[in-house]
Amino acid sequence: MTRYAIEIVPFGQDFGNPRVVAELAAAAESAGWDGLFIWDHLGFVWGMPAGDPWVMLSAAATVTTRLRLGTSVAPLPRYRPHVLARLLAGIDILSNGRLVLGVGLGGLAQEFSAFGEPEDERTRAEMMEEGLLILEGLMSGRPVAYHGRHYMVDGVSLNPTPVQRPRVPIWIGGDTPPALRRAARWDGWIIGAVNEQQEMTKSPDRLAEQIAYIRQHRRTDAPFEVAMSGCSQTNQRNMVAEYASAGMTWWLETLFGSRGSVEFNKARILEGPPA
Repeated sequence: MTRYAIEIVPFGQDFGNPRVVAELAAAAESAGWDGLFIWDHLGFVWGMPAGDPWVMLSAAATVTTRLRLGTSVAPLPRYRPHVLARLLAGIDILSNGRLVLGVGLGGLAQEFSAFGEPEDERTRAEMMEEGLLILEGLMSGRPVAYHGRHYMVDGVSLNPTPVQRPRVPIWIGGDTPPALRRAARWDGWIIGAVNEQQEMTKSPDRLAEQIAYIRQHRRTDAPFEVAMSGCSQTNQRNMVAEYASAGMTWWLETLFGSRGSVEFNKARILEGPPA
């Protein structure tokens, strides 16, 4: 079954405002959408106002009861894993178990280097692998003892824990073979497939090839989600259905300032999913 979410790019004074995002979230739930996902970029580093995704997801949690809420995606190496674990647990409790953690390496090195943080992709990949293990352990509620190259946990248990057990679902972002292999070890793959001109940048055939690659590296039969962002109109059901046939399970309708005003994007939300 394909599910449909809105994906908000929180750039600019309007889309970066959590009150606006809460209004769009409520509209999405009333119009039959299944989820709300938000980008995580420090846009102000390169001169673009950018809202905080965690504040926005918290705001959305208070005005909805059904929407899945997640990041698309959060750069895990930017966060201290133990601090992020507490944040995830809090939002999952606030939303009554509706949070999804979409994570990646971080696509813009400047958002790391501007603060003296590692911008080397290999280092960030190491940090992400360690961070994922720590998050998994802490969200379980069991004592965690970990001594890695980048992080250390000295026999600590997280409390309170997320509503979802054994943890919040983790979807991995990225389009490279290492990212796909990493996704195969977790609960889903989340990928952008649209540019600023609202053109799809990934064909259904290419999506199917990459999903097949992930499946080759899966070591479990547990459910696996494939979330892909794009832009559609309600009369483009056939286009979205082609991606669903290729293996997509979540369509993320991307909303951003260059697509139109908040009012324009809200009107698209109220038209409902391309289902």
